[in-house]
Amino acid sequence: MLGKKLVTAQKRGETRALCLGLGMIACSMMMYFFIGITVVPFYTKSVWTTETVCKVLKANIKDKVFCPNSKGSEDEEIFPYPCLQVWVNLTASGQEVMLYQTEDTLERNPKCSYVPDKLENSKEVKARIETIASNFKKYQTFLCYYDPGGTQTNVILSRLYPAKGLLFAFLWPTLMFTGGCLIIVLVKISQYVSVLSAWQ
Repeated sequence: MLGKKLVTAQKRGETRALCLGLGMIACSMMMYFFIGITVVPFYTKSVWTTETVCKVLKANIKDKVFCPNSKGSEDEEIFPYPCLQVWVNLTASGQEVMLYQTEDTLERNPKCSYVPDKLENSKEVKARIETIASNFKKYQTFLCYYDPGGTQTNVILSRLYPAKGLLFAFLWPTLMFTGGCLIIVLVKISQYVSVLSAWQ
């Protein structure tokens, strides 16, 4: 009687472990799919792939400009902010080009090097842009990204989705997939050992 209860409990535990392993694999597949349709296209479409050294030539703050906070936003979401323009000397080609914060900055407003997020306090936006401008004037040389193909003559300070970020995004689903496979393998090994012991 006790032996039957132990066998039943063991089978239930194995079933739950198999469900856990399969669930982890299914979740990892969903995460792979989500990353594949969101992060990977932005990474592959970016043409600013080569890192080089940029030297600041000038960093000026122009008059306030109006820019929507996001694509397709309504009129009430359009807010004014000081336009920071940073021009750098590209070491790779020796050209004088304009610097943008990220790929998204160029799409949102090609006239400005930095586009702030919408803030209720305009003084905070102004202070932040002035701080960024002073930092550029203080640190004259830094690493930036340019387009080796020449389709884009400007440069960006940082990529939205760098290679390290892409690898980190795939790390968690890979660990979950590996863990799920390991659980299933261990359950199958346990079942095989149990059958072998019973046969002997």
